[in-house]
Amino acid sequence: MKPLFRTSRSLTRPEESGEFSASPRTLSGDAWRQFRKHKLAMGSMGVLLLVVLLVLAGPLIWHTDPEYIDIIAAYSGMTAEHPFGTDNLGRDTLARTIWGGRVSLAIGLTAMIIAMSVGTLVGCVAGYFRRLDGLLMRITDMFLSLPTLPLLLVITLLFREPLRKAFGPEVGIFVLIVVVIGMLGWMPTARLVRGEVLTIKEREFVSAALSIGSDDRVILRSHILPNVLSPVIVAASFSMAGAIITESALSFLGLGFPPDFPTWGRLLFDGKDYLTLTPALVFWPGLMISLTVLCINFIGDGLRDALDPQLRK
Repeated sequence: MKPLFRTSRSLTRPEESGEFSASPRTLSGDAWRQFRKHKLAMGSMGVLLLVVLLVLAGPLIWHTDPEYIDIIAAYSGMTAEHPFGTDNLGRDTLARTIWGGRVSLAIGLTAMIIAMSVGTLVGCVAGYFRRLDGLLMRITDMFLSLPTLPLLLVITLLFREPLRKAFGPEVGIFVLIVVVIGMLGWMPTARLVRGEVLTIKEREFVSAALSIGSDDRVILRSHILPNVLSPVIVAASFSMAGAIITESALSFLGLGFPPDFPTWGRLLFDGKDYLTLTPALVFWPGLMISLTVLCINFIGDGLRDALDPQLRK
């Protein structure tokens, strides 16, 4: 005897019908899907990866010594032997641009880490502990009122020679520049993090942690800090771009690395006197600086949109 009613598909279990076969949504997955919608950010990420690969893997392909002097080839144009031309001593501009990019990117990354670490620490402490808020914010306002570039010039002139004698000409200048740029760039991050902490510490999960007797350090580390990482990541991208620009400005003014230790800013400084003879000496380092900073800024815009919960909805 045939059954009167057939079993409907809707009565089967979801995993058998394949209705919920997709993986569950996560915060990182949602942020990545939103980030991919930002075409400029995706294109900038690809260009930035190419620049980083050129800087890191370039010496494995282009074996020319950046400090090799060939007076006969001085001021040569863009040829097969020297695609980016040569300087007044016949040194290959392509090799010097590759090596200079390593230093410039290392300075930007290290200075960004210092600025983000100090800014996040100050912002978390100021936003969570009310008794320290006024003091830390007044110190932040004092640093914000200082003229950055003149202060950088004064500090560089005062401490350049002692650090050169202590660590050597290259390492001493590197330590000086990254510490000064990092310590003068933490204030916007501190104010941003403080505002986020003031909002987060009033939420229910923080109140619940306080009610069960959790230590303040545990609450800051486990509950508040993970929730302020999103704006910190966005601020980090802009901080790295600013650090590269600041180092280039210092080197262009002649207060950065020595001539035998190329950075993109130092290459601009060395090539400005020969601009009418070989414009390539200034064009290629300037292009790398502009391209890198522009890509980082576009990536920061994409991260800001991707980490915005209103847009992710």
